[in-house]
Amino acid sequence: MHQVVALVRTPQSTFELACAAQVFGIERRGLPTRYAFAVCTERPGPVRTYAGYDMVVDDGLDALGRADTVVVPGWLPAHEPPSDTVVQALRRAHSRGARVVSICSGAFALAHAGLLDGRRATTHWALADELAARFPDVQVDPDVLYVDGGDIATSAGAGAGIDLCMHLVRRDQGARYAAHIARTMVMPPHREGGQLQYSAPPSPVQIDGTLAPLLEWLDERLGEPVTVEDMAARAGLSARTLTRRFVDQLGTSPGRWLLTRRVTAARDLLESSDLPVDAIARRVGLSSATNLRRRFLDAVGTTPGAYRRSFRASSPQRPAPEPLPASAT
Repeated sequence: MHQVVALVRTPQSTFELACAAQVFGIERRGLPTRYAFAVCTERPGPVRTYAGYDMVVDDGLDALGRADTVVVPGWLPAHEPPSDTVVQALRRAHSRGARVVSICSGAFALAHAGLLDGRRATTHWALADELAARFPDVQVDPDVLYVDGGDIATSAGAGAGIDLCMHLVRRDQGARYAAHIARTMVMPPHREGGQLQYSAPPSPVQIDGTLAPLLEWLDERLGEPVTVEDMAARAGLSARTLTRRFVDQLGTSPGRWLLTRRVTAARDLLESSDLPVDAIARRVGLSSATNLRRRFLDAVGTTPGAYRRSFRASSPQRPAPEPLPASAT
């Protein structure tokens, strides 16, 4: 059982805490439980929240000594540094091998502890300049939804905390396990783009002409050759306008979005089926085992064979596979 411990403070933002609790702390029917979730604070007892109520936290900082993953779900006000006791507790947890994760303003606590020195990190777009100015040794990326450095990971604004937590589950347990959690939360298992699309004022193209029908059409045709021109014709747009809408609404190009979906479908089939790699490549529209290996290595950082051995060996219990649409077979 992977132990996740959230470190909260007074006053605590409830949404960031809920991001971690919802992903790691809920038992779901039909899915083996692989995470245990707990909350700790520097001084156990009532913890005031920004939501207008107090919550009672029984565990102190010693709980971080049991954690496989430590989550700092926000740190407000961001300009107030953590105590030396909290800093030492975070450093000890990291030095003994725990993964340390921040959500939104939680990056400031990690930066105060020196854990982000020399590393790329992110936080809420409205706080990115402050983080960069106060901690010049941190390579602040204000655009991305999250940064995963392996042993340390940071997320952008509050909602991006869910994106990061889902990414960590996908890394720990595989794409199918993460997709099952995403379905119960009624959200996509992976969100494209970065946070700058949310910090900018909405433009008319973001308001009008949703891409949802086209994306659904594409999902049903992953196994077929589809060009940007095909997508544009389906949407009744020029290829140039379609590309602009993809960038505005999803933060990525049509080709990149489709490639990501195909790699995600390949991950699912590697976990849930015994199909040969070349058959999976054809089924998800990547034409050949060689092309799948190259694309998979670029996107996931490992080969399809190594991925299958890892997740099929470590996940003997898994949700029942869901069939792909008939058009993808």
